[in-house]
Amino acid sequence: MRKQLRHSIAFLLIFVAGIVFAACQPNPTVNSQVTPAQTATPTTSPSPEVSIPVAYPDRELSASPAQLPPLPYETGALNRAIDAQTMQIHHDRHHQTYVDNLNAALKDRPDLQKLSVEAMLRDLNAVPEDIRSTVQNNAGGHLNHTIFWQIMGPNGGQPTGAIAQAINQTFGSLEAFQQQFNETGGDRFGSGWVWLVRNPQGQLQIVSTPNQDNPITDGNYPIMGNDVWEHAYYLRYQNRRADYLKNWWNVVNWNEVNNRFQASAQQPGG
Repeated sequence: MRKQLRHSIAFLLIFVAGIVFAACQPNPTVNSQVTPAQTATPTTSPSPEVSIPVAYPDRELSASPAQLPPLPYETGALNRAIDAQTMQIHHDRHHQTYVDNLNAALKDRPDLQKLSVEAMLRDLNAVPEDIRSTVQNNAGGHLNHTIFWQIMGPNGGQPTGAIAQAINQTFGSLEAFQQQFNETGGDRFGSGWVWLVRNPQGQLQIVSTPNQDNPITDGNYPIMGNDVWEHAYYLRYQNRRADYLKNWWNVVNWNEVNNRFQASAQQPGG
């Protein structure tokens, strides 16, 4: 009887000791759990979308602050299509006004000043609503004219190289392209621009935009464009926009247009 009792007591002691030992061991399931705060989204910011330069083939247009670029030729150099007085007023007054208005709109917004003009125009919804229209109009005007001065020059001539081949493949001939370009510019009601762009599918396309809108707001890369606001031609042509569009081809800088065509291949779909 006593022997059986000793065995029962020994068994009970071993059982209790096992429970105590197990309780003292680390529980991997419990210790591996984390609170919701510990599983929050990582704090590393996502990489910003790459902004392809548009103002120049190799660099973007700064807004810190925006500055009027000098003309790459004398005001009378394009006289075969545009008179010196029009060029002087257009560049020194109209373009300067877009620059001044943009700087005024961004004066108290250092966060936007850090962005390029292209980046702001590609994401206008990120611009505060109270200055959005001002930025759209004046950043667009600054960008449009910065491109415009570069794609003109006194020598004119015919396109060569990659841009010439692309125009022929897309439109059939240079003459057909020029006719469609001029018709699109002539059909723009009121003020605006006519453009040759590379669209997001990588294709050449002729489009027009109202006011100072730039094609990048629609995902297009502007290769070349002509300003059909009346201030661009009225002193010489008055209401004869078609004559202005026709003569403008005499001052197109095809070397620069070709550079821009090649740069446009950087964009998605290009």
